Amino acid sequence: MASSDDSPLPTPASAAGGGAAPPGQPTTVASKVLDMGAAAMQSLQPVKQAKQHVCTFALYAHDPKRQVETHHYASRLNQDFLQCAVYDSDAAGARLIGVEYIVSRKVFDTLPAEEQRLWHSHAHEIKAGLWAIPRVPAPLEKPELDHLATTFGKFWCTWQTDRGDRLPLGAPALMVSPQADPAATVRPDLVRRRDDRYGLSTEELCVARADVEAPAEEHPGQADYWLRHRKGFAVDVVPHQMKRHAPFP
Repeated sequence: MASSDDSPLPTPASAAGGGAAPPGQPTTVASKVLDMGAAAMQSLQPVKQAKQHVCTFALYAHDPKRQVETHHYASRLNQDFLQCAVYDSDAAGARLIGVEYIVSRKVFDTLPAEEQRLWHSHAHEIKAGLWAIPRVPAPLEKPELDHLATTFGKFWCTWQTDRGDRLPLGAPALMVSPQADPAATVRPDLVRRRDDRYGLSTEELCVARADVEAPAEEHPGQADYWLRHRKGFAVDVVPHQMKRHAPFP
């Protein structure tokens, strides 16, 4: 199945199965006890490194009319690299729908042109107020926004929940960021629902971020390739001859 498929074949794992939750039986008491014991005895250090929750929006690279609200839980490996686990909500039962890597301009410039095509810029997303850090005071987030406005992200969606998929189906889909272009504008209803939930005003955030400096070059290198060339990217899964370093049994 290609990442650009409009919908998967009807199965209990697709929209035809009904409901948003994955198919399966309720969690048993034994499993809950194991989880509680493991949480008390294990460090879970990689997960605990997530220190920031960002709510924003993403568009499918092969079909920007398909748009989703996303919740990034970001951990900082250093000042030039963030890694984000992306969920479909901030609720306890949120579904992990993908991963985004965020790099600075310094790192982005080291990437070959072919690789840069897979990355998107963040400047418009931040200055337009679409990128929000819920419940964090504006003075505290300002330095972070100044930094992030110059960064680039590569976001792979592994679970297309907006299709109704109850399980992660098919190939991962490349996602792109909102831009100041009619083809990349986030639907007002999505923005309104997000703002109502968090008591935000995207319009007010946009005004407040007027002094956030955007890069002089709007789409440097090959970033936002889809927007400039009107050609997105889709992933397909095809059979491939395995490399044989020794005879198979």
